[in-house]
Amino acid sequence: MDSSSPTIQNEELYLANSKFDSYDELLKSVRDFYYVKGYGISIRDSSKDKYVTLQCDRGGCYRDRLSIGDKRKKNTGSRLISCPFQIVGKKEYDGGWILKAKNLSHNHEPSTDISRHPSFCRLSPNDVQSVKNMMLSGIPPRQILSSLRQGNPNLPAVSRTIYNLKAKIRKENLGNRSTVSALFEEFEKEGFIYDILHNSIGHITHLFIAHPLSIKLAKAFSNIFIMDCTYKTNKYNMPLLDIIGVSCFNTSFYSGFVFLEREDEDSYIWALSVFKKTLENREPSVIMSDRELALMNAINMVFPNTTNLLCIWHIEKNVLANCKKHFPHTEEFDIFMSSWNNVAYSTSKTIFEHNWGEFELFYQTKKVAIEYIKKTWLPWKEKFVSAWTENYLHFGNRSSSRAEGAHAKLKQYLQVSTGGFQDVTKKICLAIKHEFNEIKVKLASERIQILHNCDAPVFRELLCHISHFALKEIHMQYEKIKKGTMTPCTSHFMATMGLPCAHKIKHLEGMKLSLDLIHPHWRIDTICLNSEDDLHNDIGAKEFDELLSELSSRYQIWPQSKKEFANSMITQLLTESDILFEPLIRRPKGRPPKSKNKRGINSTARDPSRFEFVES
Repeated sequence: MDSSSPTIQNEELYLANSKFDSYDELLKSVRDFYYVKGYGISIRDSSKDKYVTLQCDRGGCYRDRLSIGDKRKKNTGSRLISCPFQIVGKKEYDGGWILKAKNLSHNHEPSTDISRHPSFCRLSPNDVQSVKNMMLSGIPPRQILSSLRQGNPNLPAVSRTIYNLKAKIRKENLGNRSTVSALFEEFEKEGFIYDILHNSIGHITHLFIAHPLSIKLAKAFSNIFIMDCTYKTNKYNMPLLDIIGVSCFNTSFYSGFVFLEREDEDSYIWALSVFKKTLENREPSVIMSDRELALMNAINMVFPNTTNLLCIWHIEKNVLANCKKHFPHTEEFDIFMSSWNNVAYSTSKTIFEHNWGEFELFYQTKKVAIEYIKKTWLPWKEKFVSAWTENYLHFGNRSSSRAEGAHAKLKQYLQVSTGGFQDVTKKICLAIKHEFNEIKVKLASERIQILHNCDAPVFRELLCHISHFALKEIHMQYEKIKKGTMTPCTSHFMATMGLPCAHKIKHLEGMKLSLDLIHPHWRIDTICLNSEDDLHNDIGAKEFDELLSELSSRYQIWPQSKKEFANSMITQLLTESDILFEPLIRRPKGRPPKSKNKRGINSTARDPSRFEFVES
């Protein structure tokens, strides 16, 4: 542009006559002045207490910082066209700021719509702080933007503004630390118990994490856990073993998470061994899982006194997926599945043998289907058939549906499947703190509330001492006595639920039910979730303190050579540090997408199961 034009003269007057009290005031004034003219202003370089060089935001040229080859370059462009416009702001001795022109010409026409210039989309400091707060709460970028626009309908920002700001905040939080160092510091800050395995070149291959609130709940309710892997949770494509506990309210909670390089027996043994330490070597009564042989073997090795039950729902769906093709008519297959369920839910070993014999005889022409069931499921009948499972204390849990629900809830927090360990851990923290607070509030509530239908003398000693869920279960048994709907006693209810059945209640002949009849799992008067004394867990801390004390006392009587050896060993422990890296990104399971532009690459939604394809 010609320097004699009215626009340039107007600029020169503005620059010559303007003085500002602060750097921020100067920056805001210059941007507002040039926005009206159709130009965006960016900072070229600055020293906040000395000077700032401002340029047109189309100044400079595109630089391939990552040296990406032509084939890998994204199909995008650049707004940079080496516009020469520059002005300089300087701080004077009195603290004020002035402006001086360096080059007021542009090599392009002004924009008729300034809204897509990055400097125009920039958020105010207050808005930036709001974004940070909403990020910590796990709110998605699109909802963050909607929230900001509630307060300012004319907000110039777009979705990309929020994504870029999130990336900038993450980079600032990381500072000069490596990703793994920052992760471990986050674990220390939150009080996590964690453990890792890494390969020979320092890449993490396995990561176990347990939040202190999860450990508190797991210790309080350590009788049953459900274990199941979920996928599409992290950018490394690592399976995530989700360990789910069951509270006295019959609600689920996260007990621990394990990122695995492989779903093999050694990986599961390591994961379960670390989890066992968080439980202070307690062994659950029951662990529920799918028919994952590597996991089943690991459970048997790490928890030899624990009963491993198989999910009856998944068994039914596997039978459906593998057997439906042998039945051309839907009605015939429905009868087959009903007959199979009759076998699976046999209430005694004798009834099971009878039902299986009839089932096998009736479908002798369906040899492939029968052979599949005989080879795949019958060897594990003690782990899913009611005749056996109803003798174990599983508190009514016959399936791993809790795990499916927990996976879904976790993925609502994760939002995408492309997060690293730090991002995933922060979202896990949000989920755990939410569910812990829900259980804590429910505990306080049920300690002072009395169910109207249980306000009778027979329940008097149980009120406010056991959960409402347990009370309702007992009340249903009591109603069977009143309505005359009792069936012959099998002892299954007491064995599986740890609560008195209708026959036991009737035998008491109107006497008050005692707390001695209630399994400790259902008690709400014996657990405390308020104290934070034990939130910072440290496996082996007591043993370590004892060793230090003994070392200190023995050190005094050792000869000098042994003292020097001890000092060198301790010094080596204190100074050595492993250089660790994030996991290598694994190729995910399944067929790769046909198109590079295929949508949903960051989706956490699980892939359909085989039975869903069969049913569709």
